Amino acid sequence: MAQYAPQELAQKLKDGLLSFPVTAFTSELAVDEDAYRQHLSWQASFNVAGLFAAGGTGEGFSLTPAEAAQVIRAAVDEVGSKVPVLASAGGSTAQAIQNAQDAEAAGAEGLLLLPPYLTECDQDGLLAHVSAVCSATNIGVIVYNRANAIYSADTVARLAERHPNFIGFKDAIGDIEHLTKVYAKNGDRLFYLGGLPTAETFALPLLQLGMSTYSSALYNFVPEFALEFYGDVRRQDHAAVTEKLQRFVLPYLDIRDRVRGYGVSIVKGGLKVVGRDVGGVRPPLQNLTEADLADLGALLDAAGIRPAPAALTNA
Repeated sequence: MAQYAPQELAQKLKDGLLSFPVTAFTSELAVDEDAYRQHLSWQASFNVAGLFAAGGTGEGFSLTPAEAAQVIRAAVDEVGSKVPVLASAGGSTAQAIQNAQDAEAAGAEGLLLLPPYLTECDQDGLLAHVSAVCSATNIGVIVYNRANAIYSADTVARLAERHPNFIGFKDAIGDIEHLTKVYAKNGDRLFYLGGLPTAETFALPLLQLGMSTYSSALYNFVPEFALEFYGDVRRQDHAAVTEKLQRFVLPYLDIRDRVRGYGVSIVKGGLKVVGRDVGGVRPPLQNLTEADLADLGALLDAAGIRPAPAALTNA
């Protein structure tokens, strides 16, 4: 059972760093629950505001509904008493409702609603889709503004008026005019989080648009660096943010951009490099090459942010 009411959850999440733990797989690409729990325990040992199980970085798109439910239950059981665990929902409206209900039954605090699968949507259709999910659960729901699910400011406002458990707006588009309209129309009724790939790159400018937090994939393997970066952003320390971008984030993007889909693969690659291997990615994603892994390791060392040996022990 959730510990936070939806609006309490929004207040908890809006002023801290968020992350999407990777899902651990065996060499046969089955869910490795033991390795996943060890990773979660390490992640929860730092001051993170919330963890999204079975999300994008967690390859939620490649999990069956039963696997997603398993992953969420494991996360809640392992770290739910320390940090809010949120789930993800996607696919058709019926599947998203099933994901939402499974997440609530597992004890998740909230839900990130991914775009509907492979279909074009207009605003009334998106409104009906989100409304159906919000009506099917009591936990907080955050919409993900990306791909075929671009929510207008008016649609967001209608959802906020209709559903008290609609609490958040995550953006992966970066359209400044659109974000300004959404924030101006909805204000503090919602909380807003950045969701562009490698969100650190965009964190400082998006803060000015009301996005007080973001989801950090980097947190998976360099949690202390990710938390320091977030602190710099919230203090609006432009010099510190720029230094960290130049020292690690921008060179990291160069490796990430070598192959499509590396946005997820490089996170698992980072864990392998720092000695916390959680297995590879499922197709259609592909793992980093040995050369890419070597380059990533060299970058971590050059940036001076490889986790210390003490931080590599299980929490």
